Amino acid sequence: MSDNKQEKAEVQDIKQISSIWLVPVIALAIGIWMLAQYMMSKGPEVTLLLSTAEGIEIGKTEVKALNVRVGIITDVSLNDDYSAIIATAQIDKDAARMLKEDTLFWVVKPRIGKEGVSGLETLLSGAYVQLQPGVKDKEKLEFTVLEVPPVAPPDAKGIRLVLYHNEAGKLGVGDPVLYEGFTVGRVEKVTFDPEAKKANYQLFIFEPYNSLIRKRTRFWLTSGVDLQMSAEGFNFKIGSIESLITGGVSFRVPRGNEPGELITQELSRFRLYNNLKQVRERFFDEYLEYVMLFDESVRGLNSGAPVEYRGIRIGTVRKVPLELPRAVSGFASKQIPVLVRIELGRIYEHVDVDSLPQLKENLEREFKAGLRASLKTGNLLTGALLVDTELYPEEPLPELPRYGKYDVFPTKAGGFAQIQKQISAILSKINNLPVEDTLASLNNSLNASQKTLLATEKMANELAVILANQDTQAIPSEVRNSLQQIQNTLDGFGPDAEPYRNLEQALSRFEQVMTELQPVLRQINDKPNSLIFSGEKAKDPIPVGGIK
Repeated sequence: MSDNKQEKAEVQDIKQISSIWLVPVIALAIGIWMLAQYMMSKGPEVTLLLSTAEGIEIGKTEVKALNVRVGIITDVSLNDDYSAIIATAQIDKDAARMLKEDTLFWVVKPRIGKEGVSGLETLLSGAYVQLQPGVKDKEKLEFTVLEVPPVAPPDAKGIRLVLYHNEAGKLGVGDPVLYEGFTVGRVEKVTFDPEAKKANYQLFIFEPYNSLIRKRTRFWLTSGVDLQMSAEGFNFKIGSIESLITGGVSFRVPRGNEPGELITQELSRFRLYNNLKQVRERFFDEYLEYVMLFDESVRGLNSGAPVEYRGIRIGTVRKVPLELPRAVSGFASKQIPVLVRIELGRIYEHVDVDSLPQLKENLEREFKAGLRASLKTGNLLTGALLVDTELYPEEPLPELPRYGKYDVFPTKAGGFAQIQKQISAILSKINNLPVEDTLASLNNSLNASQKTLLATEKMANELAVILANQDTQAIPSEVRNSLQQIQNTLDGFGPDAEPYRNLEQALSRFEQVMTELQPVLRQINDKPNSLIFSGEKAKDPIPVGGIK
């Protein structure tokens, strides 16, 4: 009996022990289940590289997509060389499908930039990391956080282009892309290629404006204010308010040119020009180069000045001077060589010419017909000069040896130099007049006039004696009256008469004027241009030689 009681007591103790351990076992099972659920619901961890940890707090800074929380920052540390910040973000499992090769991250915080004011809501809630989902197939867990928000998402409709320029700093991220003053895109990225030594500017053109991008589309920098002053006058333009503040880039197919086929390839490359004028100049790449030799001053003639024919531009001044004046191939050193281009693209719009050999043949024929180049004032305010060409049929064709490797375009003095030469020629003619002989002849004429007057006076006296004679008085009254009229007429030419005194005074003044004119004539003979320029001799400017 005692043994049975003992066995029952042991069984009862075992049951009591088993029920006690049941609670922790159940708790452990629940914990394992919750851990499994957490591990199954936990998304991937991503590594974010930032330039600064400003606004980032562990456990507080959220990761959002479309303003929905999809993760949180769990750790922030410096990298090994202290050049960047490494932030670890725990992403929700449901958001793991957003992590692709082209996924973008950036920090949202208050910004005042070219696109306006953004991120004001973070003033109270704090900064957060914005996630822009990717669309590619390849997954990725390490990303570089952008310093500024992207211009367009990866799946945005449009086209991306790359502009290249020799200099960096021409454009910034977010600058507008303009077409006829309307914003149709933005600058996405700015990089520099150290091997090619060129700056690359990536643009995004939004749909439907991507249809404006053609093969012959040209891009140029747009400044808010464009002021140009040249021989053609003043050119003043004001862009949009945004371009006035930030600048930007404009594009279009230059007027008068075929647009070409539509560009559909991503990241097609185009050259970035400094301004629209440079774009226009690039369409005149076919040209003939000539040297014009001027005997006059070329002050005011600058590189880029137009070469015109009766107001129509046919070329451009390339280099002033081509080199320092010197005796070359029979040319006098006083001549200033100027290199010009006669551009085919400017000619064929007005003349039926479509090739450079044909253009050269036509110009040589025009040289024989009297085509000459001269300098003329293009702008009275700035004193800028231009080269004007005109036909002078009376001009003989000079001998035109080559100037180095260039053909010579015949020239003719023009503008102020021509006026100066004409005045000098007139003064030379005046100086060559026989002034002294004229004065001697006038003196002889005056002496002869005096003798004539004396003879007339003598005759009048003799006639008076005859009239006083009684025999003369017996002449019929008609004859006496006639003689009296003759007497009155002769008395009018006497020394006391008014005509005699006026003539004598006039001759006296003329002699005095001619006497005073003799020093002036001697000065003109010594220095013909003294009537235009001061007596002080100004130094003639020495042209500076350009780079050959």
